[in-house]
Amino acid sequence: MPTLTEWDRTPRIVVDAARCEGHGMCVGVAPDVFALHDEGAVEVLTDTADAVETAATAAIACPVGAIRVAS
Repeated sequence: MPTLTEWDRTPRIVVDAARCEGHGMCVGVAPDVFALHDEGAVEVLTDTADAVETAATAAIACPVGAIRVAS
């Protein structure tokens, strides 16, 4: 199990629900990482190391900048 210091540095995928408009570009770029619900809300499905890399690409594709990778 990681220590608190290591945990704080672990990259996380963050979706700003208030900013997200449900365009679905993230799902198109990273369907294994994101899902779009009927209400237009985006859900992060996984945050593994591989997912974080793909999420960074999806963040660039997001037209409203609702996705970021935080460390």
